[in-house]
Amino acid sequence: MRAAVEASSKGVKVGMVCRSLLGKAHTVMAEGGVAAALANVDDRDNWKVHFADTMRGGQYLNNWRMAELFTKEAPDRVKELEAWGAVFDRTEDGRILQRNFGGHKYPRLAHVGDRTGLEMIRTLQDHGIHQGIDIYQEHTIVSLLNDGDRIAGAFGYDRATGSFKVFKAKAVVITTGGMGRIYKISSNSWDCTGGGISIAFHAGAELIDMEFVQFHPTGMVWPPSVRGLLITEGVRGEGGVLRNNSGRRFMFDDIPENYRNQTSTDEEEGWRYIQGDKNAKRPPELLTRDHVARCITREIKAGRGSPHGGVFLDIAWIKEKISNAPDHIKKKLPSMYHQFKELAGVDITKEAMEVGPTTHYMMGGIKVDADSQMTTVPGLFAAGECAAGLHGANRLGGNSLSDLLVFGKRAGEFAAEYAKNNSETIIDQSQVSEIMSWALAPFERGTKNGNAFQLQSQLQEVMQDFVGITRTESDLTIAIDKITEMKALIKNVGCDGNRNFNPGWHGALELNHMITVAEAIARAAKERKESRGGHFREDFPEKSNEFGNVNISIIKSGFETIEVKQKAKLSMRPDLQQIIDEMK
Repeated sequence: MRAAVEASSKGVKVGMVCRSLLGKAHTVMAEGGVAAALANVDDRDNWKVHFADTMRGGQYLNNWRMAELFTKEAPDRVKELEAWGAVFDRTEDGRILQRNFGGHKYPRLAHVGDRTGLEMIRTLQDHGIHQGIDIYQEHTIVSLLNDGDRIAGAFGYDRATGSFKVFKAKAVVITTGGMGRIYKISSNSWDCTGGGISIAFHAGAELIDMEFVQFHPTGMVWPPSVRGLLITEGVRGEGGVLRNNSGRRFMFDDIPENYRNQTSTDEEEGWRYIQGDKNAKRPPELLTRDHVARCITREIKAGRGSPHGGVFLDIAWIKEKISNAPDHIKKKLPSMYHQFKELAGVDITKEAMEVGPTTHYMMGGIKVDADSQMTTVPGLFAAGECAAGLHGANRLGGNSLSDLLVFGKRAGEFAAEYAKNNSETIIDQSQVSEIMSWALAPFERGTKNGNAFQLQSQLQEVMQDFVGITRTESDLTIAIDKITEMKALIKNVGCDGNRNFNPGWHGALELNHMITVAEAIARAAKERKESRGGHFREDFPEKSNEFGNVNISIIKSGFETIEVKQKAKLSMRPDLQQIIDEMK
């Protein structure tokens, strides 16, 4: 929506294709806040501190130019959102309130309770519908169209009627989010299957950093019907602590060297930090997500977990520090209170939550130019989670929402500029016919050889078991072999019924994209023989200087072949390197 608003403001004709209903995208599930160095709560914050935090969190594999633009422009994008009607929580003097979050040195997340994503999408929706944008709801794009080396548009269908649509365009912006649904346990909504990443790849776009999958440390583990559902990092930002089954705050047991001088040494100092003491250091529960997730996994594997295979996240304990703790928790975390009360029968103001890691975010994706967000295919742009570069090996909480605003704007701006400066595209009717035949093939095959949902379930099991939070060479080889077998099986998968809102048909087409992204993740993970950020290899548990200087690139070679290469990362500009050196 932010890209569409910006492109429309430049005077070009804009169409927005939504997989679901307008305003129901996965962003509504983002809870904690939007990261921007507004310095409303701590005046020591600025874009340079945010830049250093973002690069450190990403283990310095980030595209430094993207990180620079992002941290400089995020405050203006948040203020712009406020001007368009977003209602943020407030400081006593009326400014936007900011909260603590993992990996951020100072309170930096502008928020609306724990419903920030919903407020963002509501604001953009209300603003965007007045901008003259054509909106196609509940449509699915199955392939991009090429005019020589250029993008010529996209081919898709209306899910309600099954009718095909050809969208002719001089420029296309992909903003389709992540791929969490290729894993068994995920916080992602149903449409996060990696489809946008796959269609860009098959159109010739380069992918990078696909091995870096973020497992959010705190998903619900009970009851099974809601396993993986996200528990916002805001719980820990408001004072929530992690304990094992003996009540020990195990996060104090393992503090990484590069965060040691920023982390509290005892529980009392950690609480003072939560209360805004500028002389205190943050508690270890607010370390980066990759580290916290691995520590939780360690406790579970060692038999120190909770009854249902997680650990305990306790916010109720703050009653020892705050007299009106229950009301305070309900005010700060209304969605979390409601979620646990309704779905798990747990009152978080009185008892601890059971939590465990859940597949949450994709740091990798489509390679883009830092300034324009154009991919390696002329006329094709990408922004948000499906685009790669900003977050490196690990994303800091809250950076995703400001990523959407900063690079959504830039993608829309430069896509409009590209469209203005280039000639009309030509739609190749033979290409359209070929895609149409491919899209209808599942009906011809029927379900005699199985259906898409069975294979999807098998794929999720493979990714969860062999390409999960910890990885080995042998596991990754097994995963690649199993995915290769599935690629052959997909050709026999079909569906029954007609084209009107047919989930079986939709699943059969979507499965092709899920397999593509799964293979890219597994092959990139096998290539990176070290542990860094969201990628942890048990057989290579340490960081490697060699791999610390390369990004893993994936391109399409031939009809079905994936080519994996190591590419040297760009040398950082000296003035930015100085910022990092001064803040280590």
